[in-house]
This record gives sequence, structure tokens and C-alpha cells, in this order.
Amino acid sequence: MDEHIAEALGRPDLVRLDERLICCRFETLKVVSALTAVRHLLDTGAVRPGDTLLDSSSGIYAHALALACHRYGMRCHIVGSSAVDPTLRTQLTVLGARLEQMEPSDDLKLDQKRRVERVREILRDHPEYHWMRQYHDEIHYLGYRAVAERVRAEVDPGSLTVVGGVGTGASTGALAHYLRTGSGAGRSGSGGAGPAGPQLVGVQPFGSVTFGAEHVPDPEIIIAGIGSSIPFGNVSHTLYDTVHWVSFEAARAGSVDLLRRHAVFAGLSAGAAYLAARWERDHAPRRTVLFLAADTGHRYVDSVFARAAGARRVEELAPSQVTDASELALPWARMEWNHAPAPGAARPGALPVAGPGAR
Repeated sequence: MDEHIAEALGRPDLVRLDERLICCRFETLKVVSALTAVRHLLDTGAVRPGDTLLDSSSGIYAHALALACHRYGMRCHIVGSSAVDPTLRTQLTVLGARLEQMEPSDDLKLDQKRRVERVREILRDHPEYHWMRQYHDEIHYLGYRAVAERVRAEVDPGSLTVVGGVGTGASTGALAHYLRTGSGAGRSGSGGAGPAGPQLVGVQPFGSVTFGAEHVPDPEIIIAGIGSSIPFGNVSHTLYDTVHWVSFEAARAGSVDLLRRHAVFAGLSAGAAYLAARWERDHAPRRTVLFLAADTGHRYVDSVFARAAGARRVEELAPSQVTDASELALPWARMEWNHAPAPGAARPGALPVAGPGAR
């Protein structure tokens, strides 16, 4: 029996959508990461019960960290994106977390830059706070070991392709790492991936700097949570075999089809991952494809599901195959990444990569 609701929320559901397509569905993806990270910090003495944990978030991580702090008797301070919706704001308040939300902005780069600057101001005034560094600390990989073990118990990792939003790199990157190695922490390059091993497919929005698409804006939106306009220190690019860039409209088509065809009500990043996973399944007949659904669809009722009648059919969509980021174009592109290192603009600069407990 679980001792706290966060433990239940962090446990994924594995749903077989067809013979070779599996949905790894989370209520809130980053709960498993935040719980394990906070527990590790307490066990190693890096923090003590009652300390304040601080970080920046566009939504999912804010909820996850607030739950972890509630579970372990910590204080929580979040510098939130303008994308944090009223439902989440209310939950954070009742959970006892302090939320500072940025003013609305159409410029994600400005939003992220302002959030990081505000975190630094808070740390200057409160050096006793612990910055969780979800964008830079490898400690956030640790929680996905349990997810990998759950997947390994159900599916042969040797013929598995994992598809999901890259984000900070801690979800898809960590899952692939643990499936490839079976143990250990942090990240270790390609981890022995190959034709007979687990493959990793990252999903990105256009406009994200992480894999070199910052020059291709999406006129609708940069999908919060799976891309970034600033370098992330814990994305291990060499873990990835393939990258898909998916526009808002293409991701919306995926989310609507996922609900209509399979009754899975999930967010926009899940729609993008589902779209990419369908393509990978159809073009690798000997492999099983598992994709991550990071959250439910409640945040996207107005922007995605209320407009379902106007969504394109997924059968009408296919990625353009590119060999260089300069060839990227909306609405959907695919490139063999082949464990290449980070492009220049995605390499972290001034922000620290590692924190307490990272290896």
C-alpha cells in the first residue's frame, strides 16, 4: 500500500494500444523523478526536513516538486511560467507551495530567461534554499530506474523503441539508460544501443534549441515541457538514435487521434510522441514501440480537444526526412541523430550542470 498519493501518481500505466504499440501513461510524469531526487537529497544529508526547495517550472515539475515536498515535510518555492493554469495554481497553493508566476509573454526564451534570473535573485537573498536544478542536475535521472524495471518486466528491451518528449532529458534519456544498462545512475553515452538493443527517439517542438531547431519558429506555440529556448545541462544527446520535430498542429492531430482511437486522454506532448511512435512502428516491423504520455489532457481542453473537429487526420501526416538541422521545416520532420553530441547552441554555458548527489 502506498504511504502517500505521490507514490501512486508517479507509477505509470502500461497500455497496449495494438500488437506493437504501447502507451506508458503518467498522471504526472515528473513525480517519480522529484520523489526520488528529494529522498536522495535527504538520505545524503544535502537537505534536511523543513528546508526550502526551489526551482523553475512550466507546470508538470511544479506539481511534482510540491507533492514531493508535501511527502517529505519540505517547503516548496516555484518560479512558474505564464503557462501555469488556474487549476494547478490552486493545487500548489493548497499544498503549501509558494508560486511566483511570470507575466504573460509570447516569447518562451524571454519567459525562461526571466525565470532563471528570478531563481538567482531568490538564491542571492536566501542562500539556505536548495535549488533543485531540474534543467541541469543528473539527480533527476534516478527516479526512472523503477520505470525501466516496470517496462523490462513487460517488454523485451532488446527489440524496444522508446519515444518521448526530450524536455530536460531526464525522462526519455534516463529510461533508455536504465533499459540499456540495467543499473547505475546518471548518463553514460549511447549505453550500448544498437540494432538489437533499445532505441531512443526524442520528440522536439520547432523553435527548441536542444537539437538545433531554434531557427524554425512554430507560429502556434512551442510545446512547453518537451523543448527549450535555453541550453539544458542534463540532456545527454548521445543517448538518442533519432529525433522528430513536431508542430503544434501535428501534435494536436496526434492528441485527438489518441483519444478518439484509443480513449487515452493525454496532453499535447503525448500527442506528438504518439504521432512519432506510429511512424516508427510502421517503419520497423520487428520492433515494439513504447511512447510516453507525460500528463492528462485537462490542461489542453480548450486549445486542443475543443477544436478536435478541425484537427487533421494522422494518416494525412508524414515527416520530411532530413539529414541536417538546416533542412527542418514545419509541420513535422525526422532525422537520424545517431548519438551525435549536442549542437553548439545547446551546450550549457554559465549554468551549473551538476548538483548535490549527481555523479
